[in-house]
Formats: sequence, structure tokens, C-alpha cells
Amino acid sequence: MKRAAIILTTSLILLSIPTIMPAQQDDQEVNWLSVEQAEKLASENPRPLFIDIYTDWCGWCRRMDSETLSHPAIAKILNEEFYPVKLNAETNDEIKFQGQTFINDGNNGRTHQLAIAIGTVEGRIGYPTVAFFNEELQLLTAIPGFRTARDMEPLLMFFASESYKNISYEEFLETFEGTITTEGQPVR
Repeated sequence: MKRAAIILTTSLILLSIPTIMPAQQDDQEVNWLSVEQAEKLASENPRPLFIDIYTDWCGWCRRMDSETLSHPAIAKILNEEFYPVKLNAETNDEIKFQGQTFINDGNNGRTHQLAIAIGTVEGRIGYPTVAFFNEELQLLTAIPGFRTARDMEPLLMFFASESYKNISYEEFLETFEGTITTEGQPVR
């Protein structure tokens, strides 16, 4: 009887220990690159660039990082279809891109020359702004403002699929079937 009680107690203890499961395949992080790294990779193996222009003080930028760009479906698209770049608009680093050297010389407040060159829309730069480049590293567009993962997915696929060459974004949306049905929830 004593032995049965010990076995039962041991079994109950083992059952109460949580099972450690390996991380899901969906737990993917974006492999962020510098501008220089992305340019070098694109010269060796052409692929479009996605540049996230942000500042450290921008609350919407932090929210887009934590809710949108870290979403597994978005991270997967960024890693597989683009060379994803993070660009702090207020960095003091010298950045070489497309044969030019860009600096933060203080002439534009705290904003770096490269952020202005690629992120200015209608004479202004806002944060966050995402910029899309084609495989030849030509700037296609910069789009300011926060986007949810559900809103970011079709935007990424519009450029990744090169649909922008043939149809408008509105036309693309008419037939786009995303994988994110409700905010933060992938299609199962």
C-alpha cells in the first residue's frame, strides 16, 4: 500500500510539471539589416528593399514594431520577399547608399539626410514611414503612418509580387486574400 501511494504521488508530481514545447515555427523575427548590408545583398542576389524609418521617441513607431512588424506573418514576408532595413531617422552614423554618403549634419533638425531623401512625402517626413525599393534599388514610394499587421500584409504583397507594375493598389486589394483575418490572428 505504501509503495502504491509513492507511485501515485510520483505520477501526480510528474503530471503537474508543465511540458516544455519547442517554439512554434510561426515565432519568426525579422532579420533586420543595415542599409549597407541590404545594398550589398541586393547586388549579389537582387530582391526589393523594405525600409522602416523610425525615431526612438516615436510611440507609433514602437507600436508598429511590437504589433505589426513582429507579427509572424509579416516577419515571414519581410524575411522571404525583401531585404528589411531599419533606419533611425536621427542617427548620427554616416551611411553609404547607391554611391552617395549621407550624414546627419544638423541642417534638418535632428533628421538624417538619408531619411529625408527616401522618406519625404509631400515635403514632410513623418514617423513611422516605410519605403519600398525595387530590385534595382530604385525608390518606388514612401508611405507614412502606422499600419496594423492586417493592413501591412497586402501592402507588402503588392510590392513583393510586383503587382504595382500592372495595377493600382485599389485593384490589387479587390482580389487579395490575406492570411491575417482579425487583427493579430492568423488564418488557421
